[in-house]
Amino acid sequence: MNRELVNDVRAFRNALGQFATGVAVIVAEVDGIRLATTVSSFNSVSLTPPLVLFSLARSALSFELWQRVDQFAVTVLSGNQAEMSNRFARAGTDKWLDVEVITGRNGVPLLPGALAHFECSTHARYDGGDHQIVVGHVDHFTVADIKEVGPLIFYAGQYRSLASTLSA
Repeated sequence: MNRELVNDVRAFRNALGQFATGVAVIVAEVDGIRLATTVSSFNSVSLTPPLVLFSLARSALSFELWQRVDQFAVTVLSGNQAEMSNRFARAGTDKWLDVEVITGRNGVPLLPGALAHFECSTHARYDGGDHQIVVGHVDHFTVADIKEVGPLIFYAGQYRSLASTLSA
């Protein structure tokens, strides 16, 4: 087995890339400014109460604005939304140019074509080293009926799709 030193950041990142994740876009609005960031760090935390989390890089250009977010939404991307993922992963561009949005119950913009939306209130924030861990209380959620598309998957630095269902 090849063991790498933990202080080799690139090797550590590559090792973490061996864990396949779904891809989500976190969206919010502060003082009329729309925020969005692509994450693969979306997780459920608790069913009762309904809590989810995501991690936000402290190096993000909009990090200070994210500190003022009280309401946000998680958009779980479908397999045909790689371009949407790339758009909201870029820094310093007008991410919202020509993007159609749906207004959620909490007033936050939602991205169409997604597998699911979770509209949240900020519940807690925790130090996570070079990231901040944001926990949200799910106030409302919707699930689209587009299962034939499947989720957008990120694995080993590339987008993937599900090929089959395995039986246990």
